[in-house]
Amino acid sequence: MPVLTPVLRNSALAVLAILAAGLLAACASAPSSGTMSYFVTSTGVGKGADLGGLAGADAHCQKLAAAAGAGSRQWRAYLSASAVGQTAPAVNARDRIGNGPWFNAKGALIASDINHLHGNNGLTKATALDERGNGVKGRGDTPNEHDILTGSRMDGTALSPNPNLTCNNWTSSGDGQAMIGHHDRQGLVTDPWALSWNSSHQTRGCGQDALKSTGGAGLFYCFAAN
Repeated sequence: MPVLTPVLRNSALAVLAILAAGLLAACASAPSSGTMSYFVTSTGVGKGADLGGLAGADAHCQKLAAAAGAGSRQWRAYLSASAVGQTAPAVNARDRIGNGPWFNAKGALIASDINHLHGNNGLTKATALDERGNGVKGRGDTPNEHDILTGSRMDGTALSPNPNLTCNNWTSSGDGQAMIGHHDRQGLVTDPWALSWNSSHQTRGCGQDALKSTGGAGLFYCFAAN
């Protein structure tokens, strides 16, 4: 058996220490449970996709979180906004919600960071709970409410303003369309877009009845940004 010199022995110990530190950091960065930092809204604002803009949507998240005892955190709606000419740049949903990790109301890990959220995350019908820890109706339930407003691409970025798929940046309850995702990861087909949690298809309009017609209720995702 070869004998390690002091230099080699120290180098080997240093490598082992680095590996151990890396493993500990990986474990620390993605705990398996934690306090609520994500939820699906239990109710919409009540005016279809007119949420009062991003500010109104954020306020709704904050209000629901506070009622559930989590109002000390800074809550943000997972919604993108389209660019408006040269006056207002696009806003990406992924840039609004912090860095994670995010857990549902029962402490289950949804995603460890922003890349995990937009990759192989833990979102399913069983984990996409509202702020009270209740399940949200999906495909097969009555009524089906699995259409969740996002206005986003699968990577969490804003869509082109033409056609506008944010119901005029969440201020319209009339004509228009919004991009939605399926919180239950179910659709009419099994193509990735149909199972997407954040970018599945457009609504038929922006009013409450139009959202209901394709399986929605004006619900959206909320994430703690801090």
